[in-house]
Amino acid sequence: MTGPVTGVVELPTHLDWSEQHIYDLTDDSHLGLMYERVIREAVHHDDLRTYLNGRVLIRIWPRLYLPIQARQAWEARFPDLVRAA
Repeated sequence: MTGPVTGVVELPTHLDWSEQHIYDLTDDSHLGLMYERVIREAVHHDDLRTYLNGRVLIRIWPRLYLPIQARQAWEARFPDLVRAA
């Protein structure tokens, strides 16, 4: 996952159809909300690589509000997230 770590990101409608589809990554609440939406809505690996950054994900993982099934699946695939939690 090599997504952006700074700047402003506009998610495409297949990931975020809400009015707030633009996220300022310097704002922790925007950052967390964007990661939650991408994790929940992405169906293609390219979306994950484009919008998520591995280092950032590990840092904010404990604060993300995700469905338990999604959290368990991600932690099973990425053990570093378990250690971050």
